[in-house]
Amino acid sequence: MAELDPGTLITVVTIIVSVIGMVLGGIVPAVVEGRAVLKAMEGMIRQPEVASDLRNTLIITMTLLETEAIYVLLIILIMIFANPLLDRFFPAG
Repeated sequence: MAELDPGTLITVVTIIVSVIGMVLGGIVPAVVEGRAVLKAMEGMIRQPEVASDLRNTLIITMTLLETEAIYVLLIILIMIFANPLLDRFFPAG
C-alpha cells in the first residue's frame, strides 16, 4: 500500500472502514431486535392480558431499531459514492 497515491489510499481505507461499519451496523440492530422480541414474548407468556400493549410497543421499538441500520447504510453509501474526504484533502484543480 505504500506505493499508492494519497487519493487511492483514502478510497481504499474508506471502503474498508465502510465494510466494517456496515457489518457492525447490521449485526448490532439484529441482535438487539432479537433480544427485544425475546423479552416481549416472555412478557406475553407471563401476562397474556397485556399482549396487545406489548405487541404495539414491540412494533414501535423494532421500527426505531431498524432505522438505525438504515442510517448506517445511508452514511456508508455516502462515504463510498460521494466521499467528502477526497474533496476536502484533494480539491480538484
